[in-house]
Amino acid sequence: MRVVIAEDDTLLREGLALLLRSEGFDVVGAVPDAEGFLALLDQADAAVLDVRMPPTFTSEGLKAAAEARARRPGFPVLVLSAYVEDRYAGELLAAGADGLGYLLKERVGKVAAFVDALRRVAAGGTVMDPEVISQLMSRRRADDPVQTLTPREREVLGLMAEGLDNTTIAERLFVTETAVSKHIGNIFAKLGLASSDSGHRRVLAVLAYLRT
Repeated sequence: MRVVIAEDDTLLREGLALLLRSEGFDVVGAVPDAEGFLALLDQADAAVLDVRMPPTFTSEGLKAAAEARARRPGFPVLVLSAYVEDRYAGELLAAGADGLGYLLKERVGKVAAFVDALRRVAAGGTVMDPEVISQLMSRRRADDPVQTLTPREREVLGLMAEGLDNTTIAERLFVTETAVSKHIGNIFAKLGLASSDSGHRRVLAVLAYLRT
């Protein structure tokens, strides 16, 4: 898989390139800004972008991601941020979430999880940082249906929003897949969401609800 990296921090940029190459990715370019990324767009199958890059260090990465996906619909992008900025996460997902991910930079240190997230995004999945999901859930109103979820159901909801399937969720929580399915059924019922056998669609449904 050919990947382009756009990150203004030289150390992190080169570290990402080294990491991805060691994991078998073909890094076609590692650049410090959005302009350089867009210049390499046609050579890549996916991208890893920083949210904040020159010249204003605000949302250049999001704008570049939007431009890339306008030129190449569905182009996979994994966006990295130093902080939890759920507004940016919402903006990123607003135009469609196929092949999109939003992770905190601290996740890069967890190599297996980071690489798995990039592969899932490249395959058309949606990956959201668990800390972003946690903050979105914690900001709901006291009378909101999210507040009726049990601690275990909230845990399952967060893992669903990360794009994990039932088998992986069961492994993470050391429970059976049957138990996970039951929790998911309860979550959908309490949140008023339609059930779906598609892991991707159910993630989008949950994220849409949490952003409401």
